[in-house]
Amino acid sequence: MSDPTGKFCDRNQPKDIWFLAGTFGGTAQRACRVPAGRPMLAPLVNLASTRAGCKKFMAAAKGKATLDGKPVTPERMEDAVVHVTSVADNPATGMGGTTTFYACGIWARFQPLPPGHHTLSIRGSSGAFHTAVDYTLTVETAQQA
Repeated sequence: MSDPTGKFCDRNQPKDIWFLAGTFGGTAQRACRVPAGRPMLAPLVNLASTRAGCKKFMAAAKGKATLDGKPVTPERMEDAVVHVTSVADNPATGMGGTTTFYACGIWARFQPLPPGHHTLSIRGSSGAFHTAVDYTLTVETAQQA
């Protein structure tokens, strides 16, 4: 878990969507400031692997999310080919350069939230692997962003 508190949640965010992080297993409680008008995406449980690895992982994958106490309908991603360019010693691949792999998991997508405070709870598992993150989100007004 590279960011147990959410301190770095704004690092390297694209302009069209806001990614919220899961964990590499285990639990976290994070606080994150999000710009107004930005849709969000969060993994309930996910994996980067081979096609066979994803098939096995997804056979046992489960996940749920609640936003402000209301359930969110999750989306399954079975095995998409992904190309990631990263720096050396990164927590996902450990090596620099471009890596190609299959990505799979269960995700939650959120339309832009109104300004103010929100709570997001994400839970996921596949076999013995479990992840749980509780977010306190502060959506800024356009003037704050």
